[in-house]
Amino acid sequence: MRAAPSNGAFAREAGFAREAKFLALPPARVRPDGQFEGYASLFGVADLGKDLVEPGAFRESLVRRGPAGVKLLWQHDPAEPIGRWLALAEDGRGLFVRGQLSLAVARAREIHALMREGAIDGLSIGFRSEKARTEPRSGLRRLERIDLWEISIVTFPMLPQARVSAVKALRGTPNFARPAFASL
Repeated sequence: MRAAPSNGAFAREAGFAREAKFLALPPARVRPDGQFEGYASLFGVADLGKDLVEPGAFRESLVRRGPAGVKLLWQHDPAEPIGRWLALAEDGRGLFVRGQLSLAVARAREIHALMREGAIDGLSIGFRSEKARTEPRSGLRRLERIDLWEISIVTFPMLPQARVSAVKALRGTPNFARPAFASL
């Protein structure tokens, strides 16, 4: 998808072409404290808008912004922050994320309930393309460098193949810490 589906006025006023990519989360259990994790982007997989994110595309942005500099929003709406990102890391598959819903916020409590019931199942990145090339024959756009602004929980994903890999275990049950985050 070339442009964010909602609140495009924010991007236009800022003078940037903000873009959004959607990824599906499977119906999943979410920790009672609101923590969840999964992939916000997959490398080498074209989405329904004919965009493909290349490995390393997020590297510079993650160094520059870190998790605190990337917002956790509802449906790409900058007026609807719903939590914060605890960890963001590229691995061999894509951009792996761990987030924390702020359950003191009414909208986050609603989303938490919907995620726990499996009704909300999408992640989407909001970004500005810094380096990309389009293949003339296929129209496929290869995103080589991305300035990541936000990652949203959304209703409709653009990349159905991407899924939450796991949801943290409840207190008192085994944890499944990811090696990529062992040093974070």
